[in-house]
Amino acid sequence: MPEMAATVSGAEPEPEPMPTMGFLDHLEELRKRVVYSLGAVVIGFFACWGYREKIYAVMQKPIMDALKANGLSDKLVYLNPTEPFNLYLKISALAGLFLTSPFVLYQVWMFISPGLYRNEKRYVMPFMASTIALFSAGGYFGYSIVYPRALSFLIDFGKQFQPMITIGEYTQLFLSIVLGMGLIFEMPILIFFLALMGIVSAGFMLKNFRYSILVIFILAAIITPTPDIVNMCVFAAPMIALYALSIGIAWLVHPKQRAARMEKRGAAR
Repeated sequence: MPEMAATVSGAEPEPEPMPTMGFLDHLEELRKRVVYSLGAVVIGFFACWGYREKIYAVMQKPIMDALKANGLSDKLVYLNPTEPFNLYLKISALAGLFLTSPFVLYQVWMFISPGLYRNEKRYVMPFMASTIALFSAGGYFGYSIVYPRALSFLIDFGKQFQPMITIGEYTQLFLSIVLGMGLIFEMPILIFFLALMGIVSAGFMLKNFRYSILVIFILAAIITPTPDIVNMCVFAAPMIALYALSIGIAWLVHPKQRAARMEKRGAAR
């Protein structure tokens, strides 16, 4: 009724009040979401445990191909009797987390949504879909392009020696590259939230574009496992493209731009 009265009188409707929660309510909500997420990951772990050998076969395919291409034995080794068991525990847990990531992300959204306006809560589905899609795209890019190139360079460089690659060392390198690329591809999501809160703007990012390119190449040089410039550029190229995409996202969701669009809509009416 107050909204109808405001519309009839021609006055602007009062702004929607910011939702609030007490400190204890926040703690209770956090506990509930953490319990739900952990329960889902445990279920995902047991679901993936039965496929642990097939999952690891996919993980070790790049090193197998690189070893075969150089005429070397395609067999990884372990130095501790417990290492294979611990390895399968780790990859089953990570695979279970990835499998249940939509549910976990939904719990994250449900925790932060009480502090958002009603019209901002419509971002839940785009948030979940884009987060999973970008992480998967980054992981696939690392697995299919970055990692094979790095392994091919490293194995070929040391082919005069007999390699003794342990499953633990290989898995650590695999996860650091594939998960690292997945996290790098989440840059637009990070910029989305920073711009939504008004912390960064498209103008600021565009103004500092050349400095960002420098930082990106420094990061690429740090995280690439090989010293050659080609692999460094392979790491840096998607980061630059994601930064450019993030500028457009920041322009769309920044509070000033949203306010300007609302004013234009009001003037058009």
